[in-house]
Amino acid sequence: MTEPTHVDGNAAAGAFAGVLGFDVTTATLTCGKCCRNTAFAESHVYHRGPGIVVRCPGCDDVLARLVQTSTDTWLDFRGAQSWRIAIPDR
Repeated sequence: MTEPTHVDGNAAAGAFAGVLGFDVTTATLTCGKCCRNTAFAESHVYHRGPGIVVRCPGCDDVLARLVQTSTDTWLDFRGAQSWRIAIPDR
């Protein structure tokens, strides 16, 4: 059986939440290429390289990247037009 090349956004939620400080699975990302709105949890995540790459499930364009080392964290959101984040009830 062939192993899948990607997992869903839930697999990267902990790493992104650790940096951003909120539950990213509920965020809605708008792809800069195809304009598809996708919940972070439904995005395609590739995490076998030196960092985490989040891709649009519609066109496979890169939406976000996260790379962490012992001294730095790099975030790249240039592939997403926007991130919509709901404000929790207070």
